[in-house]
Amino acid sequence: MSDAIKHECGLAFIRLRKPFSYYQQKYGTVFYGLNKLYLLMEKQHNRGQDGAGVAAVKLNTEPGVPFMHRIRSAAPQAIGDVFSKIREEIQEIEKYQPEITKYPGLLKGHIRFLGENLMGHLRYATQGKNNVELCHPFVRYNTIPARNLAMAGNFNLVNADELFKFVQVNPGEVHKNSDLAAMLETVHHFLCKEDEERRNGLDVKNILQQAFSLFDGGYHACGLIGTGDAFVIRDPHGIRPSYYYINDDVIVAASERAAIRTTFNVGENEVLELMPGNALIVKENGEYAIEQILEAKERKACSFERIYFSRGNDEKIYKERTSLGRNLSATVLKAIDNDLRNTIFSFIPNTAEVAFYGLLKGLEDYLNKIKVERILSWGKDFDEEKLNEMVNRRIRIDKIAIKDVKMRTFITEDSSRNEMVQHVYDITYGTVRPGIDSLVVIDDSIVRGTTLRESIIKMLDRLGPKRIIVVSSAPQIRYPDCYGIDMSKMGDFVAFQAAIALLKDHGKEHILQEAYGLCKELQRTNTLHAQNVVKNIYKPFTPEQISAKIAEILTPEGIGAKVEVIYQSIESLHEACPNNLGDWYFTGNYPTPGGNRVVNKAFMNFMEGKNERGY
Repeated sequence: MSDAIKHECGLAFIRLRKPFSYYQQKYGTVFYGLNKLYLLMEKQHNRGQDGAGVAAVKLNTEPGVPFMHRIRSAAPQAIGDVFSKIREEIQEIEKYQPEITKYPGLLKGHIRFLGENLMGHLRYATQGKNNVELCHPFVRYNTIPARNLAMAGNFNLVNADELFKFVQVNPGEVHKNSDLAAMLETVHHFLCKEDEERRNGLDVKNILQQAFSLFDGGYHACGLIGTGDAFVIRDPHGIRPSYYYINDDVIVAASERAAIRTTFNVGENEVLELMPGNALIVKENGEYAIEQILEAKERKACSFERIYFSRGNDEKIYKERTSLGRNLSATVLKAIDNDLRNTIFSFIPNTAEVAFYGLLKGLEDYLNKIKVERILSWGKDFDEEKLNEMVNRRIRIDKIAIKDVKMRTFITEDSSRNEMVQHVYDITYGTVRPGIDSLVVIDDSIVRGTTLRESIIKMLDRLGPKRIIVVSSAPQIRYPDCYGIDMSKMGDFVAFQAAIALLKDHGKEHILQEAYGLCKELQRTNTLHAQNVVKNIYKPFTPEQISAKIAEILTPEGIGAKVEVIYQSIESLHEACPNNLGDWYFTGNYPTPGGNRVVNKAFMNFMEGKNERGY
C-alpha cells in the first residue's frame, strides 16, 4: 500500500493441556509452549510493529506464590526484545543450576513465564503514543486469585468513555483513551461481582455476557483469569478475525488462520473460525467449550483484512486478492482501448503483488481469446511466421516501481523534506517507450494519495509514458473507520477532498453547510448515531466523477503524462470477498450505531477546523 495505514493488532493464545514433563518427553523441550507462542506471534508480525507483550498464568501454585506475570516492550523489534528477556531469565537460572531443565516441575517455580496459559499480543497503535504502558496485555492484580485478570485484543471500542463511567473508574491520563483499559475494567467489574456471588467456581460465560453486551465496536479479545480459566471472544458482527485450533496437547487461538497452520503444521480444515458472538472458554482443568455469548448479528467481517491486513499466504486470502485484481481487468482494458501492444503493467510494491497477478490473469484470458478468434478468422491464410507472431504475444509486464528501504531525512525545511520524500520509491529505467507506452500500476488502495502525488507519480513520469493509470484493488475510501484501523479524520481522505472540490465546481457548497447543520442538530438531541450525514456529501456525484477528480488532485504540477485512476466497484469487492462484507469505509454502512456517531463527529471536526480524531 503506497499510503500505509496502521495494521490491525495481532493476538495469540496457547493453553497447554498436559504437564510440562509431557512436552519435554514428546517434543524434547519444556519450553514447547513459549516456543510456539513466539512462532505464532512472529507469523503475525505484519499485524503489529509498535510494541508487543506476553502474559502467563501458572496453574496449581501454592498460596502466596506469584502465578500471573506480564512483560511488554515498545522497542523497534518488540517481539525479539520480549523473548530475549525471557530467554535471559532462563539462562540466568541455568547458569547456577545447569541440570534444572531436566526437572520441569522445579523449573516452573523459577521461570516466570513458564505457564500453562499463555497470551501474546502485537500492537499497532490506533490511539495513544508508542508507549510501553499502552502495550497489551493490561493486567488487574488482586490478592484474591479469581480477581486477577490479564487481557489483550485486536479491537476498537467507540464507547470507552461511557464504560469508564459505568464502572466508576478514573483511568488517568495514560489510559483515558485506551479501549483496552475500558474493556479490562468492565470485564473485571463483572468478574469481581461473579466471585462475590459464587463459591463453587466462576461462570465465565455469565461474566462475558454481562460485560460484552455493553461494548460497541469490533473486537477479538483474550483474557486470562487467575483461577486458570481463559477465554477468547469475537464481536457479534464478526468484524475482527478470529481462529482456533484444538488437539489433545494444546488449545490455540490467533488473529490469522495461516499463522496457526504454519506454527502447528496442520491442515486448513483443522483450524476453525470462531463465529461472531461466540467465545472459546477454557476451564482450569483444560476442558473447553464454544459458547454463544451474544446473539450473532449481520456478518460484517472486515474486507480490509482480505485486501491488505492479513498475510497473503492463507489460500483463501490469496484467492480473494487474485480475484480483486482479475475483476478489474475488463475496466482496465476499456481504459486503454484494448491496446495491449502499447501498455505496460506493473504494481506498487509490495502488498499489491497478488492483486497484480489476478489482473494479469484477467488480461491473459482476454488476450488468449483474441488469439483464438484471430487465428480462426485466418482460415488457411497464414504461414509459420504469422502464426508464431500471434501465439507469442504476451502481456507486457515489468517491475517498474521499486520501494527503497524506509528513508529518513534530517532536513526539517518543508520544501527540502518533500524533495527527499519523493525518493522513497525508485523506478526501473528503459522499460517504457517515451510518448508511446501507457503505464498501468495497481495499488491495494488509495487512502490519502499523498505518496502517489508526492513520490510515485513523479517518479513514474520520468520514464516518459503517454498515460499513467493507477488502479486500486479497493473501492474509494470515503468514510472513517472506528473498529480497529487508524482512519478517523475526514480531511485525510482523497475521496472526500474530491467530493468537496466537486461541490465547489458545481456551486453546491450549500450541501456542506446543510450537512453540518444537521449534524449539530443530531448532536443537540443526542442522536448523532442515528444516521450517516456524510453520505449527503457524496450523493450528487457518480463514482466515476469522483475518480476523475481524484486523478486531478493526485496529478503533480509539471507532469507530462495524463493521470487516470480506476477503483474497484463495491459489487466486485463483494464478489471477490463474499464472506467479508464489512465495507463501511467505502459505503458508510456502519454495523453499529457508534460508527455513525464517529463519522458525523469526524465531519464536524473537519468543518470546525479541528485536527483531531472522531472518537
